[in-house]
Amino acid sequence: MLKGLLKGSKTKRAKDAPLLPEGVRLYAIGDIHGRADLLEKLFAQLRADIKGGDFNQLHFVFLGDYIDRGFQSREVIEIILSQEWGALKPTFLLGNHEKTLLDFLDDPSVGPSWMEYGGRETLSSYGVELQNGGKGEAAWRMASDDLRAALPPKHLSFLRGLQRSFQFGECYFVHAGVNPEKPVADQSEDDQLWIRDRFLESRKRLEKVIVHGHTPETSPVWDGRRIGVDTGAYITNRLTAVRIEGGGVDFISTN
Repeated sequence: MLKGLLKGSKTKRAKDAPLLPEGVRLYAIGDIHGRADLLEKLFAQLRADIKGGDFNQLHFVFLGDYIDRGFQSREVIEIILSQEWGALKPTFLLGNHEKTLLDFLDDPSVGPSWMEYGGRETLSSYGVELQNGGKGEAAWRMASDDLRAALPPKHLSFLRGLQRSFQFGECYFVHAGVNPEKPVADQSEDDQLWIRDRFLESRKRLEKVIVHGHTPETSPVWDGRRIGVDTGAYITNRLTAVRIEGGGVDFISTN
């Protein structure tokens, strides 16, 4: 379910405080979840937005969850890998869905739980059929082996090379969020990829503005503490990016 907007608090930063160094523009893209059609549309919007900009450096950060739920996971990764980034500086973060796919390649017993939140669609996008309805260990071993064989080497290299976090200026980019009781440098992988309520409901002032996806919300969020850009693309048809420039925070969505 889409999570409602959280109200702000007295622990917020001033929204006009600089978040990135002068002359830098950065776009962070939320959870794509197998919607290559929306990614193409968003890229077109971003290209148009870039043309009207005045900046010295341009960065892209993808917040993870490229795969699952939608039926175009393979196409999403192919689109990303086929871009001519040139002098741009793209950073690709790991999401919990990519982590689960990688776990499945090493441990087929992960399969049943993965299927509950979108893994079946990813298998389908790579042409992998789940034998015998997924009944029995042999079916999951076969599916794991078939997926490994079906993944183009450049796709597997991309997945294995995803970063857990990225820090730039006053922003900390991560898939799910952070444990508010720990410094950003001490975050566990589990929190970075899976945390929700403990992070979202906290009002503790954090050392950085957290830019994240993972939890679908009815609208993108900027409350002075966090920037949330997961708008449930796979079900809402709304894939969202945030443009951060100086102290400016603006959202661009496909719907």
